[in-house]
Amino acid sequence: MQPFPRNPTHNEVAGTRPALAASCDLPDRRRTVTTLSDFSATTLTGQEQPLSEYEGDVVLVVNTASRCGFTPQLAGLERLQETYGARGLRVLGFPCNQFGSQEPGTEDEIGEFCQKNYGVTFPMFAKVDVNGRDAHPVWKWLRSQRGGLIGDKIRWNFTKFLVGRDGRVLGRYAPNTDPASIADDIEKALEA
Repeated sequence: MQPFPRNPTHNEVAGTRPALAASCDLPDRRRTVTTLSDFSATTLTGQEQPLSEYEGDVVLVVNTASRCGFTPQLAGLERLQETYGARGLRVLGFPCNQFGSQEPGTEDEIGEFCQKNYGVTFPMFAKVDVNGRDAHPVWKWLRSQRGGLIGDKIRWNFTKFLVGRDGRVLGRYAPNTDPASIADDIEKALEA
């Protein structure tokens, strides 16, 4: 009896040797990303920082921009950090230039602007894409965990994700959500 014909594998179609192809991408297939701690990001000063440093904290992740109508929210985000930081809240800012080119500066310029104009002391990371093929992995993961009203794409600057102490996404907030209005959700997450 003849076995059923099988479909060729991707490697066979592509003409690569299966062993070589597997050695290149096997770790990614085995590893399942489940929490914020599974990622790292580059700081404004160019250092790679594992986000596992925030394991056990409540984290508010925000895509920021220096020339946006929502930029004054940086002051509100800093107030949240000051108010709840001692209890375990960490605000993390990720500058993004994908929306109206509203974050054109260099990492040095971004850091100086945020500190000088809004007193930002919370960690800011290097500029990232939050949508598309080149989106930073943490943003791909955040979007996959909590979609918005019209799909999972980030629609504008200052979209916020609240992550619980267990590293899982608790909530997603629209760009026009005032940081102070998230305080009740932050309180609940800190008490959990």
